[in-house]
Amino acid sequence: MNWPMVIQCPEGPGMPMPPIASEPAVRRVAAIVHGEDEQGTHRLLDTFARELLQRGHHVRGVVQKDADYSVLTGKRMSLLDLDSGCSYPISQDLGPGSTACCLDPAGVAAASVVLRRALAERPELVVVNRFGVLEAEGSGFAAELLALMADGVPVLTVVAPRFLAAWRAFTGDDADELPPQAEALHDWFTRVAERAR
Repeated sequence: MNWPMVIQCPEGPGMPMPPIASEPAVRRVAAIVHGEDEQGTHRLLDTFARELLQRGHHVRGVVQKDADYSVLTGKRMSLLDLDSGCSYPISQDLGPGSTACCLDPAGVAAASVVLRRALAERPELVVVNRFGVLEAEGSGFAAELLALMADGVPVLTVVAPRFLAAWRAFTGDDADELPPQAEALHDWFTRVAERAR
């Protein structure tokens, strides 16, 4: 937890005012830490990004569409470009009954163009569907996330508790961690937007 910073002032006549508590500086990078309802958190991120777009904010990035399940194909996932509406399939067909991870790194690589375009545009916010197994291993969207952060572009993503340690190491422990609640996302974005003015 980030505690308020307290500034100590010397005591005595004619000395400056007493200690002042200040809020910690808002960080431009944040992750929604989800619990059991991973799909609900992805819907929350999607809804939040679309609300900002409807209000006229310049938002770019990718959100995850709800996964479809089929006995024949297993889990089917895709990413949606918030700007163009283009869909990027990110799951492999591993055959009926497979329980292995179906994430397709080639699909994620194809979708990375969305984040590279966002870096060139410098929007108010870039949303990234998740920081997951690929990013924790240094692939997936890792390079694009690092480039966005290095350039000071605000980034919001989703992280599962099992990848929280990797996320903290990836960001140098310099990212806000948010609960999966719309109010928390709007509060964070408002503070980021105010800081940018």
